[in-house]
Amino acid sequence: MVRIALLTVSDRAARGDYEDLSGPAIAAWLGKAVTSPYELLTQVVADGVDNVGGELVRLCDEERVDLILTTGGTGPSPRDLTPEAMKVVLEKELPGFGELMRRISLETVPTAILSRQTAGTRGTTLIVNLPGKPASIAVCLDAVFPAIPYCLDLIGAGRIDTDPVVCPAFRPA
Repeated sequence: MVRIALLTVSDRAARGDYEDLSGPAIAAWLGKAVTSPYELLTQVVADGVDNVGGELVRLCDEERVDLILTTGGTGPSPRDLTPEAMKVVLEKELPGFGELMRRISLETVPTAILSRQTAGTRGTTLIVNLPGKPASIAVCLDAVFPAIPYCLDLIGAGRIDTDPVVCPAFRPA
């Protein structure tokens, strides 16, 4: 069974100042799109290179998850350090994910150019940074998720199948 981790990066959500809405938005999208069985792990951590990087390493190396979807910490504010944590953790960066998310988001939000999402691999785990706003999550997942099942195949992770009506995954013949 595929293991997927949702990592919300937010000082305020980690402190309990407000409810995490981004993680549940990702979970809801996955519930509609993914048809193969999967186990979902969720975690909320405070911003910061050490917090985020440490949790990413734990999820990859100890929990052995196949896919990590992060949300938050990708903007330009001083505490937005998810991309910096990713640089420490990743073995291979896959910048096309961030490029596509910014391009598709620019169609509706001019501030998408401020986003610093990226993606990459560590061992047999794919890590993808998503925006922190729940409304942007589906837009970005709709754009990049068609490539995720094949990417997981290529890195030796578990297999994910999708509902082609919701998310037509691409796998070459």
